[in-house]
Amino acid sequence: MTLKLIIGNKAYSSWSLRGWLAAKQSGLHFEEVLVPLFDQDWEQRKRQPDLAPSAGKVPTLWDGEAVIWDSLAIIDYLADKVGRDRYWPKEDVARGLARSMAAEMHAGYLSLRRECPMNTRRTVANVTLSEETQADAVRILHNWAEARSRFGQYGPYLFGTFSAADIMFAPVVTRFVTYGFTLPGFAQAYADAIMAHPWMEQWYAAAAEEPWTIERIESAFT
Repeated sequence: MTLKLIIGNKAYSSWSLRGWLAAKQSGLHFEEVLVPLFDQDWEQRKRQPDLAPSAGKVPTLWDGEAVIWDSLAIIDYLADKVGRDRYWPKEDVARGLARSMAAEMHAGYLSLRRECPMNTRRTVANVTLSEETQADAVRILHNWAEARSRFGQYGPYLFGTFSAADIMFAPVVTRFVTYGFTLPGFAQAYADAIMAHPWMEQWYAAAAEEPWTIERIESAFT
C-alpha cells in the first residue's frame, strides 16, 4: 500500500522538510500531498479526515489506516518498516549520540526557531540576533563538532553517511543560510554538503515555484 505524506509549504515548513526527507530516506514509494498553511481555507482544511488526527499538524504520514504525525515519530515508524540502520548509525556509541542530538533538536532551540523562521526563498544580511539565539547556535555547532570529529570520517554528514541526525538538522542549515550565519570551517563544509544533497536541491526548486506566502514569516524580513 502506498504511503501518503501530507506536508505544508516547502518554503516555510521546517518540520515538513524533516518528514519528507525521512520518507525519501526510507526508499519506499509515497504520495506527497502539499497543503498551503494558514491560508483562507486552513481552518476548514485542518479539520478534514486526513489532518484531523494530528489537529492540523504537518507532516502527517498515512500508511493504510495507521497515521503518524511528528517528524521524529515518522522517522521511528519508517525505521521499523525498512530497518534501523537506514536511519541511525550501527555502532552503539554513535547511535546514542545521534539519537540524543535528534531529540535535542526536536525539543530545543526555541529561540532560534522563533527568531529565524525558515524561509528558503529569502536571504538577509546583518541580522542582529539575541543572546538566546546565539547560544542555540553555539550549542548546535558544539554537537555538530562532536559528531563530525568522532564519527564523520567516512563521509560529509554528521555521522559520515546521511542519517536521521542530518534529517533533523537540515532545516537548521537552511536557517543558517537564510540569515547569513558565519560558520567555522567544519560547519560550513557540513552545511554545504546538506545544501548540495539532491533531495535538498529538489525541495528548494519546488519551494521556489510555490505561489503562496505566509505574511507573518515574510514580515520577519522587513
